Amino acid sequence: MLFFQHTHTVTSHQFHKQNKITLILFPHIEMERARRLANRAILKRLVSSTKDHSHSRRLSHVSHSFARAQEENLIGNNRHHACNVRSRSISVEALKPSDTFPRRHNSATSDELTNMAQTCGFDNLNSLIDATIPISIRRKQMSFNTFDEGLTEAEMMLHMKSLESKNKCFKSYIGMGYYNTHVPPVILRNIMENPAWYTQYTPYQAEISQGRLESLMNFQTMVADLTALPMSNASLLDEGTAAAEAMSMCNNIHKGKRKTFVIANNCHPQTIDICMTRATGFGIKVVVVDAKDVDYGSGDVCGVLVQYPGTEGEVSDYGEFVKEAHAHGVKVVMATDLLALTMLKPPGEFGVDIVVGSAQRFGVPMGYGGPHAAFLATSQEYKRMMPGRIIGISVDSCGKSAFRMALQTREQHIRRDKATSNICTAQVTPSFFILIWFNQMI
Repeated sequence: MLFFQHTHTVTSHQFHKQNKITLILFPHIEMERARRLANRAILKRLVSSTKDHSHSRRLSHVSHSFARAQEENLIGNNRHHACNVRSRSISVEALKPSDTFPRRHNSATSDELTNMAQTCGFDNLNSLIDATIPISIRRKQMSFNTFDEGLTEAEMMLHMKSLESKNKCFKSYIGMGYYNTHVPPVILRNIMENPAWYTQYTPYQAEISQGRLESLMNFQTMVADLTALPMSNASLLDEGTAAAEAMSMCNNIHKGKRKTFVIANNCHPQTIDICMTRATGFGIKVVVVDAKDVDYGSGDVCGVLVQYPGTEGEVSDYGEFVKEAHAHGVKVVMATDLLALTMLKPPGEFGVDIVVGSAQRFGVPMGYGGPHAAFLATSQEYKRMMPGRIIGISVDSCGKSAFRMALQTREQHIRRDKATSNICTAQVTPSFFILIWFNQMI
């Protein structure tokens, strides 16, 4: 590009008199320097030629605005380096990381905390704590080494990744109700990693929960079909607690008059341990024996638990076993595997009263032990003794079919201490995850 440069020093008088100009090739920065010098010469001449001070001041203001606009335009287009850099003060606080935990997660500011404390009659939050928590139970100092000042979000993510890198993933051959599974990426991304699913709570308000209620209804239908029993709940916590709930059901069916519960020794060890722990609170005696050696002679047995398939993979025919138990008025609980039931004879055809188990094998990762959706299926006769949520189909005010939580009078938010379950005995997200996995695989 061709630019003009004066052959000698430019003054305000010579600027208009000069006729000899040399055509030379210059870079951008020299061109802008020449322009600024020319502008300054023009302004100097205009200011010196007027005697009106206010007028000159206005011209100066206009000229400076014009020059500043030119500089901003040049800076915005990256044409040259800024020559006149304005300095401004920066506080030390502004240089500190902004992704700290209090700033990102605590809604109340320090001023708001002080105002709340003053509303309660105290000068500040520390005064409120001093008046609330006795000094005798406080720790004088807590030292956490690198965690004393707290980590920023970026530092915490880096720390968690360093811990994660120490984990070693091995293929599990332990079994006992926990198995490696394949999770399709589309399900992992859209359900398991989607906060719209994993942050939801109990669907009390059916008007805005029809999608979730329908998925839970489908989960119940899947379990009922595989177990060949008429009804199922909408999930429980895991297989061990589901077996303990079934033990409690057997005790309630006999109105607490029979206090012995028999568990076959081919059940998963964690299931046996949970039942024994829960039995202590109910005053139930747990007996662990081989299924062939169960003794009903005492007349005190309320129920018996068997595993199908067994914890070591054996498959037994429990037809005659169930008939003998019913002959003595004993209820039969069967812990089973839903994936195995796609090939084996369903428990309902044996005449089993209650079926429990885990649906973890339907695509749910082991996740260091959970969460895994369990289930409990039984007959209509015992529906009011069932634990967990039950989803049903009703009719709305417009006469259309709608899903809702049914038989809620069994639950804790209504019956309180007499409830057969509570609002937390469910794994909604894993159950929906399982349902979608099952539908995709079939």
